[in-house]
Amino acid sequence: MSGMAGGKWGRAAAVVAVVGISVVGQGIAPAEVGAKSGPAAGRSAAGGSPGDCCGGPSSWTTGDKSALGTAAGTASPVWFTVAKGVTSEVFDPRADVANMQDMQYVVTDGKSFVDLERDATDHVVSMPDEKALEYTVTNTAKNGRYRITTTYVTDSGRPTLLTRTRFQSLDGGQYQVYLLANPSMAGGAANDTAAWDGTGLTASGTEDLFGARTTVASALRASTGFVAHDNGYSGAASDCLVDLRAHQRLTNQFDSTDHGNVVQCGQVPVGQDTTFSVALGYGGDAQGAAAAADGSLASGFGNLEQAYRRGWEEYVGSLKAVPGSVAGDERQRRAYYVALMALHAAEDKAHRGASVAGLATPWGDVVNGDALNDGYHRVWGRDLYQQATGLLAAGDTAQAKRMAQFLWSSQWVSAPTQGDGTTYPAGAFPRYSPVSGVQGATPQQLGCCEQLDQDSDAIMLAWMTGLTDAATYARVKVTAEHIRTSGPATTERWEEQYGRSPSSIAAEVAGLVTAGAIARANGDPAAAQQWESTADSWRAQLDSWTRTTTGYWGGHTYYERIDKGTDPNDTGQICFDEGCFYEHDVVDFGFLDLVRLGLRAPADPEVAESLAPTAAARDGNAPMQVTTPDGDIYFHRYPHDNYGESTTACTGWPANGPQRFGRLWPVLSGERGEYELANGRSAAVYVKSMADAANDGYFIPEQVWDRADAACFGLGRPTGSAGPLMWAEGQYLRLAQNMAAGKNLETPEVVRQRYGN
Repeated sequence: MSGMAGGKWGRAAAVVAVVGISVVGQGIAPAEVGAKSGPAAGRSAAGGSPGDCCGGPSSWTTGDKSALGTAAGTASPVWFTVAKGVTSEVFDPRADVANMQDMQYVVTDGKSFVDLERDATDHVVSMPDEKALEYTVTNTAKNGRYRITTTYVTDSGRPTLLTRTRFQSLDGGQYQVYLLANPSMAGGAANDTAAWDGTGLTASGTEDLFGARTTVASALRASTGFVAHDNGYSGAASDCLVDLRAHQRLTNQFDSTDHGNVVQCGQVPVGQDTTFSVALGYGGDAQGAAAAADGSLASGFGNLEQAYRRGWEEYVGSLKAVPGSVAGDERQRRAYYVALMALHAAEDKAHRGASVAGLATPWGDVVNGDALNDGYHRVWGRDLYQQATGLLAAGDTAQAKRMAQFLWSSQWVSAPTQGDGTTYPAGAFPRYSPVSGVQGATPQQLGCCEQLDQDSDAIMLAWMTGLTDAATYARVKVTAEHIRTSGPATTERWEEQYGRSPSSIAAEVAGLVTAGAIARANGDPAAAQQWESTADSWRAQLDSWTRTTTGYWGGHTYYERIDKGTDPNDTGQICFDEGCFYEHDVVDFGFLDLVRLGLRAPADPEVAESLAPTAAARDGNAPMQVTTPDGDIYFHRYPHDNYGESTTACTGWPANGPQRFGRLWPVLSGERGEYELANGRSAAVYVKSMADAANDGYFIPEQVWDRADAACFGLGRPTGSAGPLMWAEGQYLRLAQNMAAGKNLETPEVVRQRYGN
C-alpha cells in the first residue's frame, strides 16, 4: 500500500510539497522575513479589509492525532482532532471534509516575547473518563511562565466544537492571550473569506464537492467575548501572528477579507487565572454557524460535557464488557475502550455505515492544503472489513451490518465506472470512495486500481452480518463471478504490486466459498458449486504459484510477498526505490491469512516454515521483525518498503527525503497474535505490543519508529503517518476478544469446515 499514485499507503502523485508554509500551520513563513512592520495597506481605524491578498500556500497537520472526538449520536456532524497539543483538523458536515488546519493560542507579555502554543509548550494529554471520547490537553510553557489547559467536547445536538480553557500565569506576570484560527473551509484553504460579525469571527468557503456545490461556514465565539480581533491572509502582514511577532501587540484589526488563505484571531481577556469557553459552530451559512455557536455557549460547557459523556458511556455500556485479556492492565484496557470509541466515531453521521480509514492526512504537514485532499478520510473496503470484524467481536453487530450495507448499496460498482487511470468493471469495488460512495465521486476520488481481496472482503462481511437477502445476493453473484473470471492475480493488499500473493488468494478463496454459502441460502446451488470449485483449484495451486524453494532467506523455502507470474523460483523481479530484487527474495507476513481465513490448519507446516525466514529478512534499513528492549514485537510490511520517514532528514513520505523506509506496523503484531492464538499459544505479547504502540491519547498508529540510532522519534513510538489507523483499532479489538474466546472469531466457519481446519 505504498508508492502508487493516488494511493492510501503511498501517494506518489497529487502531493505538493509546501515551500511557503502557513505561519499558523508551521510557525514560520517566508513572508515573515522582511515583512512590513507597519499596518497593511488599506487598513482603517474602524477595521476594513487587508490589502495584501491572498496569502501563501497552506498545508495540513501531522497525521499523529493525540486526541479526537465527536458526539456518540448522529445529531452533531462535527469531528475534532488534536495534534502537537493544539486543535488540528475539524470536520463538518461529513467525516471526509476538513474545515480547519489548526487553532491555538498565542501568548505575549506585550514587550519581550510572543509564544505560539504548539511550539512553546510541553503537552500532556489525559482522558477525564476512559469510557468517553473526551480529552484534556495541558500545555505548560517551556519557560515556566504560564499553563493552558483545554478540554474538548462536541455539542451532542448542534454542529459545534466546544472547548473549556483555563489560562494560568505561573510566575505572576500579566499576559495577553489571542485565539488564532486557520480555517480551511469546505476542504481547502485557498478560496476562503473571513469576517467579524460584531460578536465573533466567521469564515466561509464554497467548493464543488462530490458532485455538488457545497458551502461550509464557521463561527468562532468566546464566552468572554473578544476585546480585539483581526482577519488577514496567511503569512502576509495582515496575518495576526506576523503582526504580533513584529509588535508584541495587535496593530492590524481588519474586519473582513476577500477570497484567499485566511487566518483569524481574537484577543481573550485574561487575568492571573481565567477560565472561559470557546465555541466553533458550523453551518451552511454564517447565520447558521453563528446560531450553533451561540446556542452551545448559552447551554454551558458543563451541561454539554455531561451530555457528551453520557452518550459515550451509554454506547460503551451497550456492548460486551472489556475482555479479561486486557482488563487487568490500565494501558491495554484504555486502548481497548479508545479503539471501540474511535471505530464508532469514524462512521459518518449522514451516510451510515461509511467509516473512514482515519481522521488524518499522513504527514499532512508537508501535504498541500489549498484544496480537498483524500488523506485517510475515505472509505477503503478492506479497512471497513477490518473495522467491522473488530466491532463484531466487541458486540456492535448493528454498526458492522451498516458497514456491510454501505458496501453493497453505495460502494458496489453496478456498471463500468471510471477511476483514476482505470475503469472499474461491474461487480467491482473501488480502491476507496468518499463517505457518500461511488455516486458523485470523481475518478480521482475512487482511486487507481481494483483489489480482488477487497471485493472478497465485502462478500465475507455480508455473510458474517447476515446480509444474505435476495437483493444483496443479486449483487454478490455479479461480484463472485467477477472474482472467478478475473482472479487470482490482482493488485495485492499493500496496493502496489500486481500478481499472485498468498494474502490476496486467501481472501479470494474465502470470498468465493462464503459467496457459495450465500448462493445456497438463496436457492442457487449451481452457482455455489462453480465458485467453490474455483476456490478449491486456487487453494490447491497456491504453493506452486507463491512458495519458493530457491529464496535467499533462511532455508530458502517460504511464501513470497507476490509473484507476477506462476513460477516462484524464476528470476522475476520487483523494483523499489532501493533498486530491483528477485521476487523470491521479497517477503511479507500476508501468508498468515491462510490460517486466519480457514484455508490452512493452524499447524500447517508450510506456513510454520515461512515464519523464521520472513522475520529474518532485511533491507538497507532493518530486519522484518524488531523486538524492543521491553519485549514488544513489531513487524515491517516487507523489505524495501519506502512508505515512511527519511532516516536522515526525519521528513515524512510525501517530502521525498533521502533514505525513506516504511516503519513498523502495529497492526501486523495483531495479525501475528491471531496466528499464535489459532495454534493454542499465548498472544499476550502481541496485544501488549499493540497497546504499547499507542500514543498519548491511546490511539494505535499506522507506524512506529524502528530504530534507536536515528532519533527522529523514540523506538516503538508513533511516527507522523496516521494515528489512529482504524484498521489497527479493529485489529486490537479483535485480538483482545479472540484471546478471551480462545479462537479467532472472524474465521469464516464455512471455509474452516470445507477445508477441514
